[in-house]
Amino acid sequence: MTRTPLTKAVRYGAIMMAAGAGLNAGIAQAQDSKGDITLAYVEWSSEVASTNVVRAVLEEQGYNVEMSSLSAAAMWQAVAYGDADGMVAAWLPSTHEQYLNEVGDKVENLGPNLEGTKLGLVAPSYTDISSIDELNDKADMVNDEIVGIDPGAGLMNLTENVIEEYDLGDAINLQSGSGATMTAALDSAIKNDEDIVVAGWTPHWMFARWDLKYLDDPKNVYGGAEHINTVVRKGLKDDMPEAYAILDNFEWTPEQMGEVMLMNQEEDSDPYENAKKWVDENPEVVDEWVNGDS
Repeated sequence: MTRTPLTKAVRYGAIMMAAGAGLNAGIAQAQDSKGDITLAYVEWSSEVASTNVVRAVLEEQGYNVEMSSLSAAAMWQAVAYGDADGMVAAWLPSTHEQYLNEVGDKVENLGPNLEGTKLGLVAPSYTDISSIDELNDKADMVNDEIVGIDPGAGLMNLTENVIEEYDLGDAINLQSGSGATMTAALDSAIKNDEDIVVAGWTPHWMFARWDLKYLDDPKNVYGGAEHINTVVRKGLKDDMPEAYAILDNFEWTPEQMGEVMLMNQEEDSDPYENAKKWVDENPEVVDEWVNGDS
């Protein structure tokens, strides 16, 4: 069989058709997207759960969503200066009060997306310490330390205030780390029937896994119940009104968040895939976020 060479004109035409097809596909893909959105968050189990769920919902509605893991301070700065479009991880009124005071005029606070949070010192229920003011006399029971999370977090700032207010500085050291190292230390202590005190918060999956208690805070340094708010950059409502409405409508319960957090603790689980599964299994809740009054 003899092959007939393609003329330059035919080859050129084929190349242009292929290029045109690729360009058209790219245009069609761009037209399918409603825009790019960046969500900032901190690597707390609660915020990993909520941010992935919001991402899944926004993607279902046609947005390209990127998640940006930052420290709490950097998260607020990112939203304030437009490096991120929003966050669903603002703990108020106490934990992130400092950050809100610094950039409050540059962001829009959409209000609570979860009520009933709490901060404080947490210990296994078997530990013979019931109040923070007992730590001076019983510091040796917990190796003279409180196991904390990432330095600079609002919870750590409050815990430093606790050490000062209860005059624990000579008896107790606050060990920084991360949410993961804190729960790993808690896991190890409980497996070995050892006493430990950690800086903790609700909602958190650790309360579903272990029998824990908050130490009483008679001086109320940690404050009362808090809430987690949604905060967005100025101008998002004008730029992306549908996405803004979804973020404004987003609200769920500690129990719903707990379902996702427990899924995320399963071995080799993917928080993003778990979020998509939860969204698929809770269409009525998601519909309220997508179509409810903003």
